[in-house]
Amino acid sequence: MSIALSPRALMSLLVNGSKAMDVLETALELGLLDALEPGPANLGDLATRFGVRPLRLYKFLDCLESLGFLVRDEPGDDITTANYRAVPGLKAAVVAVVGPNAQERDRDRYPWRLLHGRLAESLRGELSLTDDDFAWPPKTDEQTAAFERSMAVGLGPVVETFHRHAHQLWPGRRRFLDIGGGDGTLAVQVLADTPDLTVDVYNLPAVEPLVDETRNRSGNRERLGFVGGDFLAEPLPTGYDVLSFVRVLHDWPTDVARRLVEKAYQALPPGGMLLICEEFRTPDRLAMQFFWSYFLIGVDTCVSRLRDVEFYTGLLAETGFEKVEVLPGTWELVIGHKPETAD
Repeated sequence: MSIALSPRALMSLLVNGSKAMDVLETALELGLLDALEPGPANLGDLATRFGVRPLRLYKFLDCLESLGFLVRDEPGDDITTANYRAVPGLKAAVVAVVGPNAQERDRDRYPWRLLHGRLAESLRGELSLTDDDFAWPPKTDEQTAAFERSMAVGLGPVVETFHRHAHQLWPGRRRFLDIGGGDGTLAVQVLADTPDLTVDVYNLPAVEPLVDETRNRSGNRERLGFVGGDFLAEPLPTGYDVLSFVRVLHDWPTDVARRLVEKAYQALPPGGMLLICEEFRTPDRLAMQFFWSYFLIGVDTCVSRLRDVEFYTGLLAETGFEKVEVLPGTWELVIGHKPETAD
């Protein structure tokens, strides 16, 4: 049974955040996480195996326990008899956050330091990020390409959910349009699961060279395509039996999100399917969204609206989709079908 930290205890951990990351990176580097996650791991055995001093290791493991990452069983005064077990998924989480392809490392390259220590000025509108710092919507081909490359870094949970439900999503489907599909990272993963499918990415024309690069790396020259356009200004392309919005709708006000779903309904044939995978409002998603919430304080043209999943299921039903359901996963996937009898 887990117990929520008091505000005071949480503040203590937050103020020591850089030290906590030092502990986690060291545990990963030493290989301790490999030993701790299956557990139970004995402290004396760990000290011998990794060539470290038992008393110092005891305090190091206390740091991990204080973060909620370890469960400890200490039967007596002899610290070498203490046993530890890491929470499931700890190593994968640490690798995801501090590894070479970490989303957090990518986000850190944005100029958030311009706001650091000056948030009060920013809140009053006295300090803002310029278009040279971050333009939304992107105004140049270079800004568009940089944004799409950054978004591709965070697609891991989406790819995992699509792969998990491939057996349900793709049988009988032939053509899939990924609306706002970035550089095609998700598209090539879908193609790997579905040999009979072709996928086109629909995005601003400036993104086409990125999709070309992804196509060339993947070897899917015949099955991965690109369609240039602006989903805000134009109807969505027709001729596809599956459309998707992946990490798209949360960037827009409710009326725009509704209009985009209506456009998808109009573009799909009877029996066609719409997929929505978003940053829904959950405690985990809010935590991962912290960077953007902080960074975008300095921007008046953009806000990420983390909505409850019920917003999207309700929106699909109101638009006319049937058999609306939420498929579980690291990121949930909302699906809806246009009725077979629809005009």
